[in-house]
Amino acid sequence: MNTLRWIGVIVLVFGLLGLGYDSFSFTKATRAAKIGPLELSLQEKQTFSVPVWASGAAIAIGLVLLVIGGGTKR
Repeated sequence: MNTLRWIGVIVLVFGLLGLGYDSFSFTKATRAAKIGPLELSLQEKQTFSVPVWASGAAIAIGLVLLVIGGGTKR
């Protein structure tokens, strides 16, 4: 498999994952204050939404790269 086909597979998989999981959450830890030996930290839960159009575009681009990559011979 050449490079274009590998990139196409990866982009296609990310597009399918974006459709399957429309959002994902992660916890971000930040240091709020440090006064002498005392340290205050905060943990915030953040959510990122993946737009459907971005997932569809990734699937389309992945398929195009697979087709183009399959046509080239080295």
